[in-house]
Amino acid sequence: MYEQRTYRHSIKDADLVSFQAAVKETDLFIRASKDLSAEAVAAIKEVRGPLERYIRAHPVFLHSLEPLKVGKDAPEIIQRMEQAARLANVGPMAAVAGAVAQMVGEELLRSSGEVIVENGGDIYLKVSRKSVIAIYAGESVFTGKLAIEVEPDRTPLGVCTSSGRVGPSLSLGMADAAVVVAPSAALADAAATAVGNAVKSERDVDAALDLGRRIKGISGIVVIAGSNMGAWGDISLVKI
Repeated sequence: MYEQRTYRHSIKDADLVSFQAAVKETDLFIRASKDLSAEAVAAIKEVRGPLERYIRAHPVFLHSLEPLKVGKDAPEIIQRMEQAARLANVGPMAAVAGAVAQMVGEELLRSSGEVIVENGGDIYLKVSRKSVIAIYAGESVFTGKLAIEVEPDRTPLGVCTSSGRVGPSLSLGMADAAVVVAPSAALADAAATAVGNAVKSERDVDAALDLGRRIKGISGIVVIAGSNMGAWGDISLVKI
């Protein structure tokens, strides 16, 4: 069932052009210096093609909830997802949205100096000005009140969210939002899943943060569960 993605309006910038690009299940909301809709659709197809062919040949890749080894000849997106899943100790598809967002964003950076790509709550951005990304946590009291502030010299960057209460993505936990920041959007996506899985109740915020901080390569975490919120790492939270 389609869920209207109203949270997309929480990605703040002053001057960039907004557009959408969709191919099959991939539905991206993009901001760039100009309308690159055609280029974005082409980039999505370039990313999805190898992914779809690999899954047809290796169906376990689609369903595994544990890391899988892939051959050195596997497509680039498969390699990125495998590495992220291994670091976060989750199945490789936990990294797919972040990997797609980043690979499409990297292609669009050939035509635009700034790019923000949002893929189902997972964001890849390269910007030249300070950006503020609101945290959407469903019915939590923190929704609409907190945001992550990103300095331009920290980008490109992935900011990815997992939730056991919002959206269609698989989560084994009950977090309203588990947000992870990392240079790799694939890793941020996989790590957000791992952190979110660790939240079984409002009392598990600290345990989830402790798990996340042990994942190599991530720089910051925010966990929201009901009325409890915690953060760790090099991350700047601001009120909105």
